[in-house]
Amino acid sequence: MARRASERPSTRRTLTAWPTDGLSYGGDYNPEQWSPDVWREDVRLMREAGVNIVTLGVFSWGLLEPREGEYDWGWFDEIIGLLHDAGIAIDLATPTAAPPGWLLHAHPEILPVDAHGGREQPGGRLGWCASSPVFREHALRITRALAERYSDHPAVRLWHVSNELGGGNGRCYCDVSAARFRDWLRVEYGTVEAVNAAWGTAFWGHTFADIDHIEPPRGEKHKANPGLSLAFERFSSDELLEHYLAEAEVLREHGDVPVTTNFMVGSGGHVVDYSDWAKHVDVVANDHYTIVDDPVREQDLAFAADRMRGLTDARSPWLLMEHSTGAPSWQVRNRAKAPGEIVRNALTHVARGSDGAMFFQWRASTAGTEQFHSAMLPHAGTESRVWREIVQLGDALRRLRVIAGCPVEPAKVALLVDEESAWALRQGLKPHRALQYSREARLWHRVFWQRQVLVDVLPVDADLDGYDLVVLPTLMIVSDAQAARVDEFVRGGGTALVGYLSGVLDETGRVRGGGYPGAFRDLLGVTTEEFRPLQIYETVRLSDGAEVTDWSEDTNLHGAESVITYADGDSVGRAAVTRNAVGDGTAWYISAPLPLDSAARIADRLIAELDLPRAVEASPAIEAVRRRTPDGDVLFLINHSNDDETVNVSGRSLLDDASFDSAAVVPAGAVVVLREGTAG
Repeated sequence: MARRASERPSTRRTLTAWPTDGLSYGGDYNPEQWSPDVWREDVRLMREAGVNIVTLGVFSWGLLEPREGEYDWGWFDEIIGLLHDAGIAIDLATPTAAPPGWLLHAHPEILPVDAHGGREQPGGRLGWCASSPVFREHALRITRALAERYSDHPAVRLWHVSNELGGGNGRCYCDVSAARFRDWLRVEYGTVEAVNAAWGTAFWGHTFADIDHIEPPRGEKHKANPGLSLAFERFSSDELLEHYLAEAEVLREHGDVPVTTNFMVGSGGHVVDYSDWAKHVDVVANDHYTIVDDPVREQDLAFAADRMRGLTDARSPWLLMEHSTGAPSWQVRNRAKAPGEIVRNALTHVARGSDGAMFFQWRASTAGTEQFHSAMLPHAGTESRVWREIVQLGDALRRLRVIAGCPVEPAKVALLVDEESAWALRQGLKPHRALQYSREARLWHRVFWQRQVLVDVLPVDADLDGYDLVVLPTLMIVSDAQAARVDEFVRGGGTALVGYLSGVLDETGRVRGGGYPGAFRDLLGVTTEEFRPLQIYETVRLSDGAEVTDWSEDTNLHGAESVITYADGDSVGRAAVTRNAVGDGTAWYISAPLPLDSAARIADRLIAELDLPRAVEASPAIEAVRRRTPDGDVLFLINHSNDDETVNVSGRSLLDDASFDSAAVVPAGAVVVLREGTAG
């Protein structure tokens, strides 16, 4: 391996045209599950629903290549022709997510091996090791055959590499992967001495004499050296990216059709580092499914969409490749969506930058693992509420075509997230091993979301120019260069809000000496001499009346002022929240996991002090975002409550042509989209 995949120059190609005329609407289509007479009915119903693109071929390898080197294109030609004749574009997937049975039987060594040495069995998702040269050879052969046959077909508007890479094969601990890991370490570190220095292997006497002696963190991973574990996470992300790049290169050799793959960006840590991956896809695309027991699922949608927007260049459009019309299939209690929720969920993503809304899948399967997963065409057929809402959504997206290609309004708040910090937090013997990386990110996003203040969720290396406030929640790993950029931002007049456990590790995973919060001590004017994780039965009261759980700290002030203190507990009298004037800016430190009401009061203060723009002034039930078109702003108002809400705005509704002179009523659970200033 010549260099880390994450260090490659961007391979993204400039998009000359969006895959569809207007916003994209459709979903995964799996015609191999149905007879040809059903195909014709499907195409007819797709046109009725307003579908203009489908993802095809994701799980078709075993039917396209029923035996090694023998291809059956007839049925695929037929369905592609039917879709093309109906004016439906195709997002054509390489079928490498699902290796065929003959390949697994002939080469069981391609199956992933878990951390305990057990080899996965056929029947799961993405049942292959990203380091396997055998799998790579077969995957590139079917990719090349597909490209040679269909790259010039006018229906093929987008190439789709594999499916949710890392979603079933994020880590492999086989001997082939171990050898590739050692090659990766040679490129990353150069010498075994550099490895030992970075990882502090003298502890427990684990010093390596040769890189060839290093193994992946197998067995009880929480006992592994944290530097080793972090390096293996980085390697695993790079190996999957290398596979994506290999398939993408074959596809790009056969023409200019844009290439994508579907990310799985949500609010938690991910198995791969999407900030690296986004540099190599022509259309940044995402699959997003809400978690049933998430008490604010609607905010999780907004967070994921804001994070996707932060992965694109110049705030260019991205694509919601998959979400659900109702219940998924993989949670313990799979919840159906409420009336109107399909439209609300889809338009949340569209409001925040997606140029389309697609689903898994078109027609509900009657057999197979996901036979009870919801679909655009449900088991109940067209005489169902889901189908009526699917037709309604298709009409709404058609009416909203004026926003296609148009950016979301600029945000003044940036929230920095980092996969490596998430990996570090959940690995090894940390002070509190039950902390969730997403907790603080979701909290601070939520308080601004409830106040209609737009937040860009950005990678840690993103450009901070143009922002007034930068939030760094639980940003555990920070390099010197990253810390310097935040320091420069604040001294130049910006405001930073830094959460607990931020900056405590350097990029190799070593603790920064001199007291926490490590890289941000001088900027914040505060040090923590000791963490005080709270036990499951403990709470600590703060001076503002709030109660916190899970975490507290023994802080010392070195120039910062105390804003909120610990009112009881072992840290009584010490600062829980601080504020420090630095240069022309201000740096806040939050040393405890604040409850919502306490964080909200800080958000209100920051909104007032920094004059942060609100899209509208409305109740927390209203989500409000603007997209900017050449003919003026388009305002999305999404009501997540069970009551009608009134918002003081004027304009003409793009969904039903209603006019509002000074106030718009947003019915309970509904969406209003206004061309502002065009009432009457």
